Amino acid sequence: MVTILLAALPALTALATGLLAALVSPWWWCAAGPALLLAAVAAYDLLQRRHSVLRNYPVLGHLRFAMEALRPEVQQYFVERNVDGAPFDRDTRSIVYERAKGTDAEEPFGTELQLSRPGTEYLVPSMAPRPVRDEPPRVRIGGPHCSRPYDMALLNVSAMSFGALSDRAILALNEGARRGGFAHDTGEGGISEHHLAPGGDLIWEIGTGYFGCRTEDGDFDPRRFAEKAALDQVACVLLKISQGAKPGIGGVLPGSKVGREIAAVRGVPEGRTVISPPYHRVYRTPRELVRFLDRMRELAGGKPVGFKLCVGSRREFLAVCKAMLEEDVTPDFVVVDGAEGGTGAAPLEFADTVGLPLTEGLTTVHRALVGTGLRDRIRIGASGKVATGGDIVKRLIQGADYTNSARAMMFALGCIQAQRCHTNTCPVGVATQDPRRARALDVEDKARRVQRFQEATVKSALQIMAAMGVDGPGGLSPEQLLSLVGPDDVRSHAELYEPLSPGQLLDPGSVPASWAGDWKAAHPDRFTLR
Repeated sequence: MVTILLAALPALTALATGLLAALVSPWWWCAAGPALLLAAVAAYDLLQRRHSVLRNYPVLGHLRFAMEALRPEVQQYFVERNVDGAPFDRDTRSIVYERAKGTDAEEPFGTELQLSRPGTEYLVPSMAPRPVRDEPPRVRIGGPHCSRPYDMALLNVSAMSFGALSDRAILALNEGARRGGFAHDTGEGGISEHHLAPGGDLIWEIGTGYFGCRTEDGDFDPRRFAEKAALDQVACVLLKISQGAKPGIGGVLPGSKVGREIAAVRGVPEGRTVISPPYHRVYRTPRELVRFLDRMRELAGGKPVGFKLCVGSRREFLAVCKAMLEEDVTPDFVVVDGAEGGTGAAPLEFADTVGLPLTEGLTTVHRALVGTGLRDRIRIGASGKVATGGDIVKRLIQGADYTNSARAMMFALGCIQAQRCHTNTCPVGVATQDPRRARALDVEDKARRVQRFQEATVKSALQIMAAMGVDGPGGLSPEQLLSLVGPDDVRSHAELYEPLSPGQLLDPGSVPASWAGDWKAAHPDRFTLR
């Protein structure tokens, strides 16, 4: 046997050498490599326990996940019509892009909308149009207790925090606001150097986390608040009670995202998870809320103070109105956020089911303030899917004095509605903290785009008002906004939303039946609905 093996040794050596040479040969791998790779993938698919599709359809099952990943892009670019997309359709995004770039925003051949669909709204043109105003009007924010009022533009940058947006996006928004003379809401993430560097006017928004003015245990710090509120750029301060995307829910900022810069801006420990509770520590009743707003105004040196909410219960808002009347204290402005959502990521159930849409919330707040005789002391801002001049005019008719926009401002920055805002993988550098992605955003160019978009949109609103026969917002009325509520049934907003006369709710004999139950149950010392 040994003799045979020795005799065969040269042949076996040659065979082994040949096989080894074949294995290391690129030609062999070109032929057999893909097959081995597919075999390895198939083996893994059969052994893994997470995906049933892959266990039943090894290798081929991956096509399902690939198609699912590509579905949003395929839907947006190849399937949906110009008027079908959500949250913003292609036509709306296009008009923002065109105005931001300074190009024509006209469309030929008429509307693509189905104007006979229930829910469609129409603005009423006049047979006697007016000349378009040369200068856009501004709204004076400041009630009887405000010593440093602010003149607000008709369209402003709505709340978007540094942290949610990149540093370069914040810089571009504020520079655009400075050039255009409109305001920039900081969002609840605090005032960063990127908000301050350009020099644009700021609305400092403070949420339940009190970022930038909090104690070590997360309470409100009046000393820190007063220091920042004294900054020249801070034009107004705003207490956020709730937001449209997720009313009544707090937030969690994972420690991995709390880097040195964000920690310094928000006044929190670096690397530690930060929780924003769903409720405020500074008040528990409507009366305490009103008193705290008055304290904020005093700490801010008399600058305008307001609060923002996504409206839920009319009874609760009436309770706040009663507290204002009894304390003789009013905020200088109220911002109404619509449940249509915004730039903040939220659980689907909240985005879809919690809170009133902007139209219902806005008309509720406006009529409640009119009915309690407080409307002339308080200005109302509307925030929710404002992207065109027509949107501004509709909100002014529904009771707003001015509007704010977040997502349309993101479009002006170059946002493509990829809806990856919460993943840190924004493809255009707007909603990300990844420096490599953020560097794609050119601050100078995007600032010009933000300025042009705001200017052109306000101009469009003024053109529409002139076509409706009015010189400005003061001439608008609910009769000039119609809604198709059913076949052959068109009604004005004066008919759909019962108007109240100034102070009507204060006269027991004049309270409308539809308001009587809520007005009677509203109490200045409790928010409860019962």
